[in-house]
Amino acid sequence: MNQAAPLTDSKRLPWIDTARGFAILGIFLVNLPSFHGPYFLYGNMNNYWGTEEPGIWQAILDIFFQASFYTLFSFLFGFGMQIILENLKSRNVASPRKVAVRRSILLIIFGLIHGLLIWYGDILFTYGIIALLLLLFVKSKNVTLFVWSLCLLLIPSLMFSGLLYLASLLEDISNLANMAAIEASYQHYGNGTWGEIIGQNVNDWLYSNSLLNFIFVIFNILPMFLIGMIFARKKWLHNVKEHYKTLHKIWIISFILFLLFKAGPYLFGNPYWFSTLQDAIGGSASAVFYVITITFLYPKLTGLFQLIGSVGKLALSNYILQSIIGIFIFYSIGMGLYGKLSPFQTLLIGIIVFAVQIMLSHLWLQKYKRGPLEWLWRSMIYKKKFVNQRVEEENVYDKAENN
Repeated sequence: MNQAAPLTDSKRLPWIDTARGFAILGIFLVNLPSFHGPYFLYGNMNNYWGTEEPGIWQAILDIFFQASFYTLFSFLFGFGMQIILENLKSRNVASPRKVAVRRSILLIIFGLIHGLLIWYGDILFTYGIIALLLLLFVKSKNVTLFVWSLCLLLIPSLMFSGLLYLASLLEDISNLANMAAIEASYQHYGNGTWGEIIGQNVNDWLYSNSLLNFIFVIFNILPMFLIGMIFARKKWLHNVKEHYKTLHKIWIISFILFLLFKAGPYLFGNPYWFSTLQDAIGGSASAVFYVITITFLYPKLTGLFQLIGSVGKLALSNYILQSIIGIFIFYSIGMGLYGKLSPFQTLLIGIIVFAVQIMLSHLWLQKYKRGPLEWLWRSMIYKKKFVNQRVEEENVYDKAENN
């Protein structure tokens, strides 16, 4: 019986790493309003930065980034899970599911550490839990995966949007806010001690991961896991030339849905009651559109996309690093800019941080095969301490392979 092991670099799809790198950027830009202030979590959802006019920058964030990149990452997670299971099966590993379960449990542990001790907006815990649900579908047919993804995505979104619409007829629900929670966030994150920040963080994590909130998150993320699995099974992103016509059709459909559900609401005032449909349908469609667009453009922008792909290869390490940078910039234990920056300044920080991450990731991969957290995660998954440092012969081979 062969030993389980992660994929080698030669078997990776570089455009998938690039898509993962773009997802890391998009997730950070969407997370920055939550680092900056409490409004995204506790109210005034029409304005992530407070009571002033949100302006064009929030519209750009809302249309092109909000609900587009965690769904893109969800797609890539499901895509990767299918490839991992196929890899384990091809190696005649005794129980691929056990490896997948261990991978998910370790991700849950990483998520708990990140969410409780660093930043409450963690997504790793959620991915780990939903990845266990994903294992219920690994033997299902593709049509079953597709039907489940549509039902999970559409039925709850339509029902909830209908309820919000009825509520909006009775009163204005767009600016409802928990002022006590907002004030506590400013006090603790903006002016508190380390202990007060941790206490507020734990409180916010529990609020974010309440049962009702978690159920709604499952309805958004699990469908994209399933769609990612379908793409991996069909090899649509493995053999791009062979499947170009299919990909092009999906690309056109996803672009139309992207425009209709993400930008379309702005034609009739972008009402709050429509936000669930905007995120669920528009966000999912934009994720598929983005990954296919990156795949199509990769041969023309190989140099740039390889650099962005280096961030994607170190996705876990870069994701945690963004949280550490975020709390340092905004919380009182660091620069103390909580609630003090404009939308443009906040998003500019995101672009600068990502540029630095591209440089650091590229330099890191010159010497190491994986990021520090990726190496730790995989070593624990496969119960083996992998050698992470590259030898000189490997570096020469990699450079020749990329030229």
